[in-house]
Amino acid sequence: MLMARLKVSLRSFLEDTRGLITVETVLSMPLLFWAMTATFDFFEIHRYKSVREKGTFTIADMISRETRAGGLTSIYLDNAKILFDEITNDDGVNQIRVSVVKYSDHKKEYSIAWSQVRGTGPLVPLTDGDVKNAHATLPDVNHGEEVILVESTSSYQPLFNVGLNDVTIGTRVFSAIRFTAQVCYEGVCGLQK
Repeated sequence: MLMARLKVSLRSFLEDTRGLITVETVLSMPLLFWAMTATFDFFEIHRYKSVREKGTFTIADMISRETRAGGLTSIYLDNAKILFDEITNDDGVNQIRVSVVKYSDHKKEYSIAWSQVRGTGPLVPLTDGDVKNAHATLPDVNHGEEVILVESTSSYQPLFNVGLNDVTIGTRVFSAIRFTAQVCYEGVCGLQK
C-alpha cells in the first residue's frame, strides 16, 4: 500500500510541468551571464593584442624610414613610446624595446648594434649574449645586414572575473632598414663594446 502510494506520487511529480520555466531560468541564467561576460573578455583580449600589434608595426615602420645622419635620439624614442600609447588608446602599463640586430656570416652569429627600452615593465636592453645564437627567433639575413626589432609588452586586466588572471600581451616585429645602410642611435652605429 505504501509502495503503491509512493509510485503514484513519484509518477505525478515526474509528469507535472508547472513551474518548469522558472526552474530552467534559475538554472540557466547564471551560465548564460557567465558565457556572455567570458565572450566579451576573450574578444577584448584579442582586440587588445591586435591594437598592440598595429602600434608595434607602426613604430617599426616609422624607424625603418629614418634617414637622419646622427641617427635616432632619446627624445625620438620617448616620443615613439608616447605614439605607441596613443595608438593603443589606454592608460595601461606599456613598454617598448627597440633594437638593431646585425648578422655576421663569418661567425654565424647575431649581434646588437644598439638596444633601447622605454616604459616600465620586464623588458631590458638586449645584449650580444641574448641574440648571439638566436637563429630560431631571428630572421635569416645576409652578412652584415641589420634589421630593426621592435618589441612591446602590456598587461591586460580582465573586466570581469571569468577565470582569467592578468594576461601579459607581448608583440615582436622585425623590419628591414629602408632608405639608409643602418639606423643609428645618438651616434652609435655599429657594434657596442
